[in-house]
Amino acid sequence: MEIKIRPYQIEDTAAILEIINYNILNSTALYDYEPRNLAQQIAIFEDKISKGFPIIVAEVDNTIAGFGYYSEFRFRAAYQFTVEHSVYADNRYNGKGVGKVLLTELIRLAKAQKLHTMIGVIDSENTTSIAFHKKFGFEEAGFIKESGYKFDRWLHSVFMQKML
Repeated sequence: MEIKIRPYQIEDTAAILEIINYNILNSTALYDYEPRNLAQQIAIFEDKISKGFPIIVAEVDNTIAGFGYYSEFRFRAAYQFTVEHSVYADNRYNGKGVGKVLLTELIRLAKAQKLHTMIGVIDSENTTSIAFHKKFGFEEAGFIKESGYKFDRWLHSVFMQKML
């Protein structure tokens, strides 16, 4: 299976939205409650792009298999060299290397932009994602108890950090 990485194009938004909304409705990967619509997702991505942050997609046989991006971690000037990233694979491609290719490229892009550190905020129940990040040199940098509430229970956030 060949995985191709390329920059996001607006035409990709509908396929990306399916991945996002599946995760909103069925997982704790996103702490949103309500599915997003196309206009909301386009606006979110346009904001990131306008600030100079990349959004990339992974394709397998001309089908979007996943996507990733990073953007500001916090909004104060001193945080300008720190970014928070997100990587999502379509469920049909979980465990097939899509996330690996996406995160590898995001790390490369962040280094090219001379960023200093990359942060991932992961639900503590998502042990697969935590282990995945550790393979890339991310370390657990913090744990925030009951930082989110979804599916009728309190959720904890694990902050993972990679020095670039």
